[in-house]
Amino acid sequence: MSRAPIPRWHRAVTAARRHLAAGDRERGANPVELAVMMPLILVLLFASIQVAAVFLARSTALNAAQSGVNAQRLHQAGDGAGVNRATGFLEAAGGWLVGWDKAGPSCVTTDDVEVTCTVSGRSLSVVPGVDFAVRQTAHGTVERVTPP
Repeated sequence: MSRAPIPRWHRAVTAARRHLAAGDRERGANPVELAVMMPLILVLLFASIQVAAVFLARSTALNAAQSGVNAQRLHQAGDGAGVNRATGFLEAAGGWLVGWDKAGPSCVTTDDVEVTCTVSGRSLSVVPGVDFAVRQTAHGTVERVTPP
């Protein structure tokens, strides 16, 4: 009896099986490595997002304080002009700075020479239980008319 010839595709499949069987010792290593590294990757991801949220909260607070100083330092600005402008800025800025409305922005004019506005609050928390206090202050001189 003679044997039927082995088709080409069968030879290719057999060679592929042998090749895969030779590297069988490390089979499944990639999922294990990923399972070990994934918590570290997630921690780094959330930490970077939290750092970005802190910087955005600081930027928001500083811009609100500068806006309040610019409004309060105008010649003959009314009482509370800086606080109103800073409050309006914070209401329009979104939720990056939370808790600012408890104490509210404060603007103080000293001796009709200098204006200091302070805005404080907390950054938006991405990681539960992590809370960063934010406090920014801006200064400016009061505009006044001087004789020539």
